[in-house]
Amino acid sequence: MKNEERNSSCESGLYKDIVRLWKGLQKKTNDKWSRTLPFGDYFVDRQEKARLLGFGEGASIYDSALVIGNVRVGQETWIGPHTVLDGSGGLEIGDWCSISAGCQIYSHDTVAWALSAGEVDAERKSTRIGSRCYLGPNTVVAKGVTIGDGCVIGANSLVIRDLPSGSKAFGNPCRVK
Repeated sequence: MKNEERNSSCESGLYKDIVRLWKGLQKKTNDKWSRTLPFGDYFVDRQEKARLLGFGEGASIYDSALVIGNVRVGQETWIGPHTVLDGSGGLEIGDWCSISAGCQIYSHDTVAWALSAGEVDAERKSTRIGSRCYLGPNTVVAKGVTIGDGCVIGANSLVIRDLPSGSKAFGNPCRVK
């Protein structure tokens, strides 16, 4: 796109209206909550997105979250910004969970596919997170893992093994403490 074309599209009425709306929403959000959000999160209602995805009553999910495949989420569960919910092998998250910003929860991996130069399919295995769980920011949960009810997972943890209910765990790899 030439500079003249770019400048002319930036001067259009629709563009100006969108920018004005965005700035107004940004100011209102900052005044009320002292925060700024990714652009899409100003325009998408988190609870409505959760309802559209078939999540449980009272669940919410940021617009910046990526949702793939068969993902089931229980009631009153909060999914933070910039998360990945990979349900390509099946993913279930229980009720009253807090999935912090940047968490990545997988139900597949492509290790065998990559090592075989594509001759072996990606491996898929269901992943489950129980109810009343807290996953700290940037936690990564590998495919096939089950996290029991009432678990707390520390920030930046890599969960590669099942964790029993009531666990408090953290680290890379994640270990019960």
